[in-house]
Amino acid sequence: MPEGRSEPPAPRIDQAGDAALIASLGDDLDIETSGWALRAAAWLERRRAEMPGLGAPVPGHASVLVSFEPDRMSENELRNLLLAALAGTRQRAQRGRVTRSEIPLPFDGGVRHEIPVSYGGSDGPDLAEVAGRTGLSEKQVIALHASVEYRVLVVGFMPGFPYLGFLPAALDLPRRATPRVRVPAGSVAIAGRQAGIYPFETPGGWHLIGRTDAALWDPGRDPPALLAPGDRVRFVPIPPRRPHP
Repeated sequence: MPEGRSEPPAPRIDQAGDAALIASLGDDLDIETSGWALRAAAWLERRRAEMPGLGAPVPGHASVLVSFEPDRMSENELRNLLLAALAGTRQRAQRGRVTRSEIPLPFDGGVRHEIPVSYGGSDGPDLAEVAGRTGLSEKQVIALHASVEYRVLVVGFMPGFPYLGFLPAALDLPRRATPRVRVPAGSVAIAGRQAGIYPFETPGGWHLIGRTDAALWDPGRDPPALLAPGDRVRFVPIPPRRPHP
């Protein structure tokens, strides 16, 4: 490691119920740790056919959860397999806190998507508030949000909901103090360092700045989720479809 850089802490592996283990890779939310989780999950997935009893790995922001069938695989066998996956996919390069304005992408692969977004108005009812709180104009918020190529870090919370990293630092705002009871399907939202898209109408506490007609979840599609962990996303502004109030 270069001088002044300490080696990151070793992963911690804990039980997750009676038939699963979870590897925690660290406390920081960054693209490199996310990439490590995705690579380790892919490593394990490739070995499922030859490892009876190994369940599907589930990558998180900074973790990997793996289930197993206790009558076909022991917990110790899974623990050793998980350790091998983590050791085989750990980045050799220098690791450090990622810079939000220029995100390196240390893992390859992933499909690139362009998501058309109608910003502001009834499509993005929080755009004006986000502009006011960040000291930017609405046009600047839109330009910043659309200037970044995001990575899908995790898909969860509801089927097809992508957690996208990372927002430019100027747009880093905490979640709304009072969540909405109803967030329309297709709403494009931001919170903290991440962006997201709501596939269905649901309650939610993120700031709504736009809306897309892209189908994030389609049960008749294979796979049903439009976005997968590791995919790349660019938001493309389009003329407002709904009038501004």
